Amino acid sequence: MRLTYVFPILILLFIGLFFFGCPSPASAALEDRPKSAFRRRDAIALGIITLVYAVIAFIGLGDTDAPQSFHEFESGESVTVDLGQVRDIDSMTIYSGLNTGSYRIEASDDGESWFDIASFEQNYVALFKWNDVELDELRLGAARYVRITASGEVWLGELAIRCGGELVGQSSDAPELFDEQDTVPEYQHYTNSTYFDEIYHARTAFENLEGIYPYEISHPPLGKLIIAIGISLFGMTPFGWRFSGALTGVLMLPVMYMLLKRMFSSTRICACATAIFACDFMHFAQTRIATIDSYSVFFILLMYLFMYMYITGGKKRDLALSGLFFGIGAACKWTCFYAGAGLAVIWLIHWIRNFDLKAFLKNCAFCVVFFIVVPAMIYYISYYPYGQASGMHGAGMFFTSDYASMVLDNQKFMFSYHSGVHTEHPYSSRWWQWIIDERPILYYLKYFDDGTRSSFGAFLNPVLCWGGLAAMVVCAVFAAKRRDKVSLFIVIGYLAQLLPWVFITRTTFEYHYFPSSVFLVLAVARVFKLMKDNAKGWRFNVYGLTGLACALFIVFYPVISGVRVNAQLATNLLKWLPSWPF
Repeated sequence: MRLTYVFPILILLFIGLFFFGCPSPASAALEDRPKSAFRRRDAIALGIITLVYAVIAFIGLGDTDAPQSFHEFESGESVTVDLGQVRDIDSMTIYSGLNTGSYRIEASDDGESWFDIASFEQNYVALFKWNDVELDELRLGAARYVRITASGEVWLGELAIRCGGELVGQSSDAPELFDEQDTVPEYQHYTNSTYFDEIYHARTAFENLEGIYPYEISHPPLGKLIIAIGISLFGMTPFGWRFSGALTGVLMLPVMYMLLKRMFSSTRICACATAIFACDFMHFAQTRIATIDSYSVFFILLMYLFMYMYITGGKKRDLALSGLFFGIGAACKWTCFYAGAGLAVIWLIHWIRNFDLKAFLKNCAFCVVFFIVVPAMIYYISYYPYGQASGMHGAGMFFTSDYASMVLDNQKFMFSYHSGVHTEHPYSSRWWQWIIDERPILYYLKYFDDGTRSSFGAFLNPVLCWGGLAAMVVCAVFAAKRRDKVSLFIVIGYLAQLLPWVFITRTTFEYHYFPSSVFLVLAVARVFKLMKDNAKGWRFNVYGLTGLACALFIVFYPVISGVRVNAQLATNLLKWLPSWPF
């Protein structure tokens, strides 16, 4: 047995000791409505956690430089490169832009007689990344000229030809291929290229900005439009296409803190629970990749915050804001519809407990507006870039049958696409594996000749995953036996995000558990509050669990950030379970 397999046992023992301090439902004192005033100490605690997290999240996020000019080949077009003199070519690297196709690469010493030295397929996984071209060593000789012929209307950003260890070459046919040689990296890495689903979402965000009909249409448009904000600010660079997600990950912390404050009041509890959320591996890794999951989780947090404010304060403004953020979230990703179902259950239970027929009917009409009409409008309008790319212009496009058909057709496509995703994947997992951290998804892995590696994946901090699951069981017991409203709110939110995946048969991954993880944080905080109100030694338990979560974040930082470390040492220290791909 590997020594590292002892670590999860120790963590589980610590979590077990933690829950010994939790009072039983029969003996616990419950506080119905804690005070929620946001004080100076809250601002200090939240500010420190958010600032520290933000610094860590943006360090190593991605390069701020990448080729921005592209030569747009026509199919069959050839471009000739002059190396200045007859040279031996050591290597060739290209930075691919938009569209798919292939290149035939030839060399010549006199510009008259040409011989093939390589070919390269610019497929959909090769876009907006540095790609090494495999040269034919048997046919490669000394040459002065290189000719590239494209098959397909492909975009090429930069061509890096190394001769004698130096970058050489120029082309009057396509000066764009050599105008940003300072961006050529030593090797391809996640910091300078797209990886995993960025090949879809970052590309689509760029296409939206360029007025090109998007490639990735398997999700609603709004998430990619948010990614496009970062690209418009920082260019089509790794930092640019990841900026919006990383910022959203930072903004999740104040929203989480405000929800915790509404529920539990205590600055210590709110700060500790927010720190655990900040130290969650999934939260960190998932918000640093240019996919749309960050935005759906952010808006799920907001919609539940305002729903909680509504059921505890009764203000229609809060209910309207909950519906608004539901609409925005649904226009990012369909998983927000699961959250909407949870909100509906919470709203219905609230009215069952406070039933007044006249007020109920009025509120139903109010909800029709803010949870159906307004979200539908947001969702419909979010397809504006699709309309523009299809030749439609102005607000009038929304009232045309062509626009309506375009939106409807995309819904049909998305449903058929997601229901048909059954391709085997080495890092796929099912819902029962998520709740025990059994199978992380590995996003990136690169080994180096010196024995180091760069890798990262998405999975939960074991403290949050295992401790949060136990806390969720505690909440379920308190909701059933003590009719604890806060616990019931948390359990409903958690099940709304998890239960649909129990019945979904398509290929799924650990990151689908991300929305559920926010409710695990709330469940842990609920147990913190129960301990604070009913146990004398609560501080040791609360601070101890929080400290352990922060310590594990530090220990596992290499495999959630991609920082380069000794490969064998990382495996010996961090492969806690046989199924963990580290």
